[in-house]
Amino acid sequence: MHPVSKTVSTTHDSAPAPAGTPRRGLVLVAVAIVLTGFNLRTAVNGVGPVLQEIERGLGISSGAAGLITTMPLLCFALIGFAGPPLAARFRDGHVLAAALLVMALGVIGRAAAPSFWLFLLGTVATMVGGALGNVLLPGIVKHWFPHRTGLLVGAYSTTMAIGGAVASVSTAPIAAAVGTDGWRWALGVWAVFALLAVAPWLLVPRRSAGTGTPRSAVRLRVLVRSSLAWQMAVFFGLQAMQAYVIVGWTAQYLRDEGMSAAAAGVLVGVNALIVIPLNALVPSGAVRQSWQRPMLVGFMACYLVGWTGLLLAPLTLTWLWMSMLGIGMGTFAMVLSLIGLRARTPETVNALSTVVQGWGYSIAAVGPLLVGLLRGLTGGYTGMFVLVYAGVAGLFVTGWLVCADRQVDDEVPGLRVGPPTGEPGVEAAGVESPVAVPRS
Repeated sequence: MHPVSKTVSTTHDSAPAPAGTPRRGLVLVAVAIVLTGFNLRTAVNGVGPVLQEIERGLGISSGAAGLITTMPLLCFALIGFAGPPLAARFRDGHVLAAALLVMALGVIGRAAAPSFWLFLLGTVATMVGGALGNVLLPGIVKHWFPHRTGLLVGAYSTTMAIGGAVASVSTAPIAAAVGTDGWRWALGVWAVFALLAVAPWLLVPRRSAGTGTPRSAVRLRVLVRSSLAWQMAVFFGLQAMQAYVIVGWTAQYLRDEGMSAAAAGVLVGVNALIVIPLNALVPSGAVRQSWQRPMLVGFMACYLVGWTGLLLAPLTLTWLWMSMLGIGMGTFAMVLSLIGLRARTPETVNALSTVVQGWGYSIAAVGPLLVGLLRGLTGGYTGMFVLVYAGVAGLFVTGWLVCADRQVDDEVPGLRVGPPTGEPGVEAAGVESPVAVPRS
């Protein structure tokens, strides 16, 4: 172990709260953060439970449906990188207000889309709010609540999971209640919540200017020479592929096996709820070197039990199989923790987080698309199960490698650039919120 402390998005008191900000102003910021968190996954999780109705309504193939389920991953991989430069040019609250407004328009646009390509265009607009929210919220929390960073990050992470679970559970009943073309209303209703989150950001007071000197940056392309960076990117990508196959396709699979749309949506919602406590508990274990590989083995076992249960007995103890998959998805919090342990400096952590998530989501995007294509070609889900089992094997191999105690700094000579700024943490420029992980 190296006797240094490493964090991604630290909870240290790195900066004072904006001078003169009244308590009412801070409450307004907190409300804006929590409302934004609720919206980060509603548009993603609402698609799976009504995927069959979308196919029929748009007259598309299973392969095209696969493209719909993989679009969020592509958008997270690409749009998220626009967050830091936009926040540098404009007030970050205004950037988020604009992103949520675009999201609301996208939600309405894709719900009303008469064609597949317009639906995809609406999906891209819909993902703007989620992608930029993932990037900007950690920095906003750090600025306004330096003494309550963990509390606020936990609050919006929880509402994010709740929003995703509510969307999973309620979308199919809404569609059924409306009747003909009810899926359009079921997808479009989430625009209301996005619009509700816009107003608080427009009322947030201007924050004080930073006092620190700009920190040096690590050129991302140098990490191409790091085998650890590639292994972590593949690990991140495979765990994201598992998650988005679960979110995008398990509800449709259960419906094709004979389950009602509402029940299938509830079970995907159960899966989403299981993740909430895991995101809080996993990092504290993942920072212990001796725990990492046993945790990895446990997560892989849960994936295998969950997928095998769905394969052999999809309508028996389905809640157990979906819960096992939810526990397996603890690999997400694990890899975010490992990012903070596999680099020596804040600058390198920032660069590693960016490339791991950017490359990783690009890899993950192939999964849901392939499920749709293979379902269209074979008429069944054999391809999906082959894909996820291969993904579990890949997760185990790459996870075992990244659990070795080493750093990308040692693989790329001269990676550390510029003097430290004295600020103990960084916000990753990637597409998911970093996790505070003190190195033990």
